[in-house]
Amino acid sequence: MKRRQFALSLASLPLAAAPSAAFAQSYPTKPIRLIVPFPAGGATDILARALSIKLGEKIGQPVVVENRPGAGGTIGSDAAAKSAPDGYTLLLATSSTHSIGPAINPKIPYNAFEDFTPLGYVASSPNLVLVPNTSPAKTAKELIEYAKKNPGKLNYASSGNGTIVHLTTELFKAMAGVFMVHIPYRGTALAIPDLVSGKVDVLFDSLVTGLPHVKDGKLRALAVTSAARTPLAPDLQAVAEVLPGFESTTWFGLYGPKALPADVVQRVNTALNATLADPEVKERFARLGAEATGGSAPRFAQVVKADHDKWKAIIAERKIVAD
Repeated sequence: MKRRQFALSLASLPLAAAPSAAFAQSYPTKPIRLIVPFPAGGATDILARALSIKLGEKIGQPVVVENRPGAGGTIGSDAAAKSAPDGYTLLLATSSTHSIGPAINPKIPYNAFEDFTPLGYVASSPNLVLVPNTSPAKTAKELIEYAKKNPGKLNYASSGNGTIVHLTTELFKAMAGVFMVHIPYRGTALAIPDLVSGKVDVLFDSLVTGLPHVKDGKLRALAVTSAARTPLAPDLQAVAEVLPGFESTTWFGLYGPKALPADVVQRVNTALNATLADPEVKERFARLGAEATGGSAPRFAQVVKADHDKWKAIIAERKIVAD
């Protein structure tokens, strides 16, 4: 009798495993929610909507954008972290939510490295080094030389303490060995008029919002902050040509909650890479000032960890605190 019960229990094992295997093979069977942890109409939201349509086509189900803004991206990120690990809730994260936020705010309600499953690197966007048209500097090298000869004379604007604009400029100051006075604003858009008028000397603004002012002739761009020259602004040198190793980009990437099945991770990553290879998506991203990236999920995780470590070191070295 015991042998018969044992045989029956063995026979039932494949049936117990079947639901999980069937789920992995059939995923997805319903629309997927893509949480954007920033307001509608912003750069991350626009990027998400450009991504979601094609991603839905590649993965076989609609990808529906849901804005969950607040607390610098923390609210939406936390909602994604606490969602069911079934692949039907994804997060479009950024440098703010998973690199800088955890480095500068130990009280965020999630662990950026333990509470999420990395899925893929979506895009990157560099900053521009902007100065007034009246600035004596025509290049990044001239800016550094002028700042060294006139310590404390130059000031720079940021979008607030602890933002990527602030940290990028502090990284520039540290690597160049210069001193400039920090003037925080509540967003770079508010700093632009003062930069145009010459009240502010330098601004490391995003390519998306800064380049139009350069094209209109209101401001001068000295360089980009990507590791090398970018096709998004092919006429500009990279700061790294003057300061080897300098790099500051905003990354965008897909995450799911922790414990996502490996087959689901692979399915999403494959669909994401196919989406990012689409010429229409590349062109739409470029218009937004972002470059489609792609690659494996483990590689994306490495990028985020390195970015986090870099900013954490700058935050500690420069004694930066968030507002």
